[in-house]
Amino acid sequence: MALPAIMGGAAAAAAAYRGAQALTGAGDAAPAGADFAGALRRASEQAIEVGRSADAASTAALTGQGSVTDVVLAVSRAELTLQTATAVRDRVVTAYQEIMRMPI
Repeated sequence: MALPAIMGGAAAAAAAYRGAQALTGAGDAAPAGADFAGALRRASEQAIEVGRSADAASTAALTGQGSVTDVVLAVSRAELTLQTATAVRDRVVTAYQEIMRMPI
């Protein structure tokens, strides 16, 4: 794994940590389920935005208005976001399957 990929992962982890800290202060007035739903909605919106920015960077590079470095960084961020979303989905499916195996 290259150093820029590690730094991007560290930056993404720091951003996620800051987002989680922001949620803890906002959760006093709303029920716990609403906080989780809101966090999930914001995470999915951010993931979509990262994908769109990667598409925009690729398009700009193809038209000669962007640099290859910007494209590589944007695509790497999009790839990391997709891998994270896939890992979260897998964990949710595993948890659901585990709950369904529990005796009543």
